[in-house]
Amino acid sequence: MAQLTEHDIKEIVAKVIGAMQSSPEAKKTWDATQYGGRKFIGVYEDMKSAIDAANNGYKAVRAMSVEERERIITEIRKLTREEAHIMAEMGVAETGMGKVEHKRLKHLLVADKTPGTEDIVSTAKTGDSGLTLIEMAPFGVVGAITPSTNPSETVICNSIGMIAAGNGVVFNPHPNAIATSNYAVDLVNRACRAAGGPEVLVCSTGKPTMESAAIMQSHPLIKLLVCTGGPGVVKAVLSSGKKAIGAGAGNPPVIVDDTADIMKAAKDIIDGCTFDNNLPCIAEKEVFAFDNIADRLIDGMKRAGAYQITAAQADELAKIVLVEKTKKDGTKTKIVNRDCVGRDADVILAKIGVNVGKEIRCIICETDFMHDFVQEELMMPILPIVRVSNIDEAIDLACKAEAGRRHTAHMHSKNIDNLSRFARAVETTIFVKNAPSYAGIGFGGEGHTTFTIAGPTGEGITSARSFTRQRRCVMADSFRII
Repeated sequence: MAQLTEHDIKEIVAKVIGAMQSSPEAKKTWDATQYGGRKFIGVYEDMKSAIDAANNGYKAVRAMSVEERERIITEIRKLTREEAHIMAEMGVAETGMGKVEHKRLKHLLVADKTPGTEDIVSTAKTGDSGLTLIEMAPFGVVGAITPSTNPSETVICNSIGMIAAGNGVVFNPHPNAIATSNYAVDLVNRACRAAGGPEVLVCSTGKPTMESAAIMQSHPLIKLLVCTGGPGVVKAVLSSGKKAIGAGAGNPPVIVDDTADIMKAAKDIIDGCTFDNNLPCIAEKEVFAFDNIADRLIDGMKRAGAYQITAAQADELAKIVLVEKTKKDGTKTKIVNRDCVGRDADVILAKIGVNVGKEIRCIICETDFMHDFVQEELMMPILPIVRVSNIDEAIDLACKAEAGRRHTAHMHSKNIDNLSRFARAVETTIFVKNAPSYAGIGFGGEGHTTFTIAGPTGEGITSARSFTRQRRCVMADSFRII
């Protein structure tokens, strides 16, 4: 098959998204296995067929050398860079969330900073009793659930790591991001074929549902489950009885003390909070600012593109972005309004009659600690600011807001003792000091990237080695040469 030009792909994207958005009926009946007559590689009608194909992919990758796997990964990186803008456009058009340019940058980050086979390192131990070799072996077929917030980014990032580890992969994409997720599955398979690998290496389904996820979770060929999503789906995979890696929700707090570079902190916080309209789970969600610098911090945020609303406007907006839901037991809870998640700040402000231009990136407001904006993870460019008197109060409230998720936290300070105290108290997987949140996944900071941050199950910043199991080979009383 000849490689499509960018013009060809844009035409396909326009047709598909147009069909999906034309009516609810069209979205329900749209065939996610092909676009404009071009059939995607590795996308099947049902989950059982996808799992069978992924098992064949596992057999194929098991037969490959490490060098052959790395050639495939190199080609995945190449196509991801070339088609980053296409997937970014698809993601925004299909889900209505985020920003095209930021999603493009996230794809480049995945291409450049996702570890490959170099992450799989064997170790050996010798002693008086001989030699023991420990190797990182694949699980087999991995079942992966992916989100709508970072759909193609997660598929590609996971594919690189799981292929490097020698696994087969089957994805159950979020139903609101089928097109974008399956485009990424197709990209991985196109890369595999271009590198001399099998026709199908990773798989997906054109009709992902809760039922298809349940089939995946119970299927005997699935040896490892990897879930990147909300608390509900993470809980489901952790209850499956299988080995599971769960990347759950966060509510990352930010502390700004009076030793920080206030203007830099203001810009860094707004940059991080507004990256892809706050969709990354690592993004700044609430700020705890020392009272003696809060006014300067707010002024710096406004200079960086924030718009401050009043307390009354914040209460009005909270009723729009959070909606009440009745649970099965009759109790009521608040959930995030999906129509507001990942939307631009000016679009959200218009809902309360405030009209601003696109230069406004973030909505800020002063609140008390118990305000819904502090307690709930919104995943939209709304940033509450809570004044605190000292570091003790800041750490106490920040940890309560983070609520033991152990995901991500941030602090702007030049006081090493304060930084250390907060890091010890909050116990998060990622702790970013004096930088925007995205530095925590390697964008403007050191270290590899991932879009599966496994706080609940403890793997943390996942990479290829996270998708392996240890195997030990022992030669007793032999092969020690010293």
